[in-house]
Amino acid sequence: MHSMARAWSLLLLLIILVFGAFVEGSHGSKLSQNYYKSTCPQVLSIVKAKTESTLKKKPRMGASLLRLHFHDCFVNGCDGSILLDDDSTFIGEKTALANNNSARGFELVDDIKAEVEKTCPGVVSCADILAIAARDSTVVLGGPSWKVKLGRRDSITASRADANKFIPAPSFTLSALKSNFHAQGLSLKDLVALSGAHTIGLARCTTFRAHIYNDSNIDPSFAKSLQHKCPRTGKDNIHRRLDLRTPISFDNFYFRNLLKKKGLLRSDQELFNGKSSDSLVKKYAADSSKFFKQFTKSMIKMSNIKPLTGNSGQIRINCRKVN
Repeated sequence: MHSMARAWSLLLLLIILVFGAFVEGSHGSKLSQNYYKSTCPQVLSIVKAKTESTLKKKPRMGASLLRLHFHDCFVNGCDGSILLDDDSTFIGEKTALANNNSARGFELVDDIKAEVEKTCPGVVSCADILAIAARDSTVVLGGPSWKVKLGRRDSITASRADANKFIPAPSFTLSALKSNFHAQGLSLKDLVALSGAHTIGLARCTTFRAHIYNDSNIDPSFAKSLQHKCPRTGKDNIHRRLDLRTPISFDNFYFRNLLKKKGLLRSDQELFNGKSSDSLVKKYAADSSKFFKQFTKSMIKMSNIKPLTGNSGQIRINCRKVN
């Protein structure tokens, strides 16, 4: 009888352990706001100072940092994989369709990392630096702030094929965007709010050419003005503002532009095209505080996609290469 009771208690313990691991796994991580409280308390102020001083001179860099974090998280989780240069073992994400000739900000991340390394060598991951810099960029350009959860570790590999598969394309329809975000555990609300990051930054002619020549859900005079800059062939690298009116202010003009059929990318205008996302676009266009509130929630959710924690991955000393 005694051995049976013992067996039961062992089984119970096993169930508790397995369930505990499942719950922890289903939350995705043990990220916390105070992760570096004792190991590198200066990290937030170092990243902030460097981001602020750079954005004063080059405000467009704010959009670049935000985009790097987004493109990082959508490819196998927020693990700094986008920062890795190709090496003999893999072809990385930098030359994927969505990043090649367009992802920027790598040197700034290197600079921030070097500053952090001086103060706290080998402690702070590149993935966490990206998450903090994305938040700081948003704030510097007039957007909302949020508490960044930290404790991500860096990947030791990267995949161009995965980047091509998972990063949403500017040609996507609403249904393609929805399934793309759904695959990352993000809702329609997250999709619309996070797309609002296109209130800052620029896009290349190649990304909006099809929209301005082939689509009907675009203001004709807006299309014409863009066709002057972006011909049917050539001038691929001509850039236009994603938000025509306030390209270096983080505000809700992106949504107001969509109401006027002045979204630069097809994937932008798809959010206001007679479908399920129309009401959210109207809501955020009418009230920037509602947009800001949802944007912060969605950014926290996105920043928490499959991070490497515990003994997974590593803390890269140089963000471009594995230790």
